[in-house]
Amino acid sequence: MGKAQVAIVIPVYNEEENLPELMRRLLPVMQGMGKSFEIIIIDDGSSDNSLEVLKSFTKDAQVKIVELTRNYGQHAAILAGFSIVNADIIITMDADLQNPPEEIPKLVRVMEEGNYDVVGSVRKGRKDSFLRILPSKVINIVARKITGVSMRDWGCMLRAYRNTVVERMIQCHEHATFIPALATVFAKRITEIEVEHEERYGGKSSYPLTKLINLQFDLVASFSDFPMKLIMYGGILMSFLGVCFGIFLAIARLAYGAQWAAEGMFTLFAVLFVFVGLQFFALGVIGEYIGRIYLEARKRPEYVIEKVHTESS
Repeated sequence: MGKAQVAIVIPVYNEEENLPELMRRLLPVMQGMGKSFEIIIIDDGSSDNSLEVLKSFTKDAQVKIVELTRNYGQHAAILAGFSIVNADIIITMDADLQNPPEEIPKLVRVMEEGNYDVVGSVRKGRKDSFLRILPSKVINIVARKITGVSMRDWGCMLRAYRNTVVERMIQCHEHATFIPALATVFAKRITEIEVEHEERYGGKSSYPLTKLINLQFDLVASFSDFPMKLIMYGGILMSFLGVCFGIFLAIARLAYGAQWAAEGMFTLFAVLFVFVGLQFFALGVIGEYIGRIYLEARKRPEYVIEKVHTESS
């Protein structure tokens, strides 16, 4: 099959309840656009019956199922799909149907009419809990600051990419990357549109608060040295405050005697705890950066494809 006009890339992890409904809605949408298309669904090491359900979809020639050897994470799974995609416009979306497939033609139309490299989406009337929305807002603020691109919703995976942008992302071979931010490095024309947002169709989210926090650090550490600068400036500030505090203690001791502040014992412990805490925090951040350097240096793959299931396989 030659290059398709549109491709859909969908990472899947334990979504067996949602997959039949996803394909029931997705296929008519793609067929109704009147464009050649392919659908690439990546099984990211699911522990339920998702892979077997996905294999049943390969009776359609436009569907490819990428089986990974284990769970590598959402963004690594998307990169695995990018590595085999062959289309002019690539759409990413989640499998839980919170991103309605019916919004896909809107993204394709905007990309073609505006000749954009990336078309993001803003979830209108978002149907998530406060504990999901709050970290997303933080990610949005940090992503805008780091990338310099003023997009409103970085967490929505319903996005369209030009094939040239996808090819450049694949060539990066970065570990723990954040795809929407990485795409801005290679995209010249970027926009975003509002899309509908729905309740999760079935099952439970595989993206808990802890993963959102890890994603936040991936975003910061992969695209900025801000934490290192924060430690440096924080150290300078604490050193300055420490000197000022020492002068204050010396003057107070001379003025009020040794009995002031319990012979200085509690003050000493308070200052010690502050500085020890800062040191551990600084070592932790530095350790994260060193760990990422180690991951890049040993050049292990971000993902390993076990098999690509197609109609003929």
